[in-house]
Amino acid sequence: MIGLVRRIAARALRRDGGERRAVAAAFDRDWYLTTNPDVAASGADPLAHFLDHGWREGRDPSPRFSIDEYLENNPDIAAAGINPFVHWLQHGHAEGRPTPNALGFRQQVIRRLKPVDEQVEAVLQAQRTMPLASADALSAALGKARHGLAGLHLTISHDDYRTRVGGIQLCIHVEAREAAARGRDHLHLRPAALWPVVRAPGEEGRLEVVLNGQTLGVHGPAAIAQALTRCAAKGGSFAIHSLLGHDAAETAAIAEAAGLRAGFLWLHDYASLCAGFHLLRDGVEDCAAPPPDSAACGICVYGPARARHLEAHEELFRRLDLTVVSPAQGTLDFWRAAWDFPAAGHVVHPHATLAPRGPAAVAKPGPLRVAFAGHTAAHKGWPLFRDLVLQHEKDARYAFLHLGAQPEKGLPLAFHEVRVGPDNPQAMREALERLEVDVLLHWPLWRETFSFTVYEAVAAGCAVVTGPDSGNVAAVVGADHGWILPEAEVMPAFADGRVTELSRARRRPMLYDLKLSGMTLDLVP
Repeated sequence: MIGLVRRIAARALRRDGGERRAVAAAFDRDWYLTTNPDVAASGADPLAHFLDHGWREGRDPSPRFSIDEYLENNPDIAAAGINPFVHWLQHGHAEGRPTPNALGFRQQVIRRLKPVDEQVEAVLQAQRTMPLASADALSAALGKARHGLAGLHLTISHDDYRTRVGGIQLCIHVEAREAAARGRDHLHLRPAALWPVVRAPGEEGRLEVVLNGQTLGVHGPAAIAQALTRCAAKGGSFAIHSLLGHDAAETAAIAEAAGLRAGFLWLHDYASLCAGFHLLRDGVEDCAAPPPDSAACGICVYGPARARHLEAHEELFRRLDLTVVSPAQGTLDFWRAAWDFPAAGHVVHPHATLAPRGPAAVAKPGPLRVAFAGHTAAHKGWPLFRDLVLQHEKDARYAFLHLGAQPEKGLPLAFHEVRVGPDNPQAMREALERLEVDVLLHWPLWRETFSFTVYEAVAAGCAVVTGPDSGNVAAVVGADHGWILPEAEVMPAFADGRVTELSRARRRPMLYDLKLSGMTLDLVP
């Protein structure tokens, strides 16, 4: 009996050693640790973790192989309980087994979706650990505001514009700067925890209060309204950049407490139409905002929460005199056709404009420089760019670059850290121009309301490749600034080399100055 146990253990040891040797050469340690920060924090050996636990949890061994897709395409391997990566390396590749899923990255997005109710419950639990600051201290701090809250400018959004990077955050930075230049106080309110939806009546909310860039703590909405009433804040302006994490009635009460009724609501996205604020059915396919009682909403993960968004924004429009501000005409036209809110008015006011400043320098010879700019998010088109990089990693015709704040390690491309903020709003344009990027792939799955990235690329002399359903992106690119291609034509355009027609050397592009507007402060006296 003892001998049998030893023979079984010896075979298991040989098997495990064989698996480790088979996987080690193709396993990407850095990428695995980057995409699994919990493993990195534990100090575990990444390869051992993958072999023992990771593959069973659906954690991929490299950006070139998907555990979930291999198992879905090979149900016999799933039924056998075999490590799919080991099988692919030892047998599947030689057998010609399929690896990609027909839906590609969209399948992974759908698989990771959580019902909105579960997401809300997680936020409510996180909120409860955040202590409330003193209401008296808030009143005292507001009473000592730099300009006495005379002509206050109030902004409301979904996150901390000072620490997070993005278009909405940059807009609020601009408004804060403009308010200071006009001798006005800037008060910003955002949910203390990130919410995926607007808050429904009865859901507790906690908001962080920021006055002239300084945190005044976390407070309940009622306490904020009471403090503003005590300080006799009267007059000024306000802009709602995002209602995520806010209750409509409480938001209206805060504005009224500050003596504000006429204000602005920005169309940075489509949160006023649906909880899925990119209008992507299950996060992967444009839905075009069908009627809320449609079958399309009935099969979407965001469908059950759509009513709360429509009702919340209707409440806002009833309580306040809101002018809707859109950064593009096409965005406003679509929004107005999707739902009839009782707005006080409608304005198109772009976040930025382009002014010609002269032709670009003659480009140096070399491979076509193809870049992706910004966050590696699926709805921004990162998976398509990553597939291009992997497919052409040894193709001398192309050099791939990623410009952004955070890299995805393990990919055969050059990463350049670029952080756009109030102190360097032109950082992305300058980097794209300095690196002489020929082509920017910007492939949003949703109809973007406005794209700073595309304006930055055009200003830097890049050609943009995008899809026909990209909203403001396609509108800009269609004006002779690149190509609009169906998704099925992108890979072939790189495979046969047609995309090289967009090189700087052939186009001899114009460069532009990118001029930011004053956002909401342009629209008030």
